[in-house]
Amino acid sequence: MFRQLMTATAAVLILLSGNAHAQVNEEAAQALAKKAKCTKCHSVDKKKDGPAYQDVAEKYKGKADAVDKLYTHLTTGPMVEVDGEKEEHEILRASDDEIRNLIGWILSR
Repeated sequence: MFRQLMTATAAVLILLSGNAHAQVNEEAAQALAKKAKCTKCHSVDKKKDGPAYQDVAEKYKGKADAVDKLYTHLTTGPMVEVDGEKEEHEILRASDDEIRNLIGWILSR
């Protein structure tokens, strides 16, 4: 519970700062996305099998639970729809800091 509260607070502070780019290591985030093969299904500005990162950022814009929801999505392998069929989303295996940096990068698109 405390961890969720701290994550939500951090997300709100990032969103309220208006400059999430300053708090994100873009190079590391892009490297992780490539290494984890996120770019197979996602791109920054075009829908592939998965939504574009810009669309994800727009969906979660201003939502205090954005980081928590994306963290859960990336680390638990939920079912997603690809070409009309359900399949398990790949689980992102990285450190907590790396995952949170990637989420910050996605939300800053």
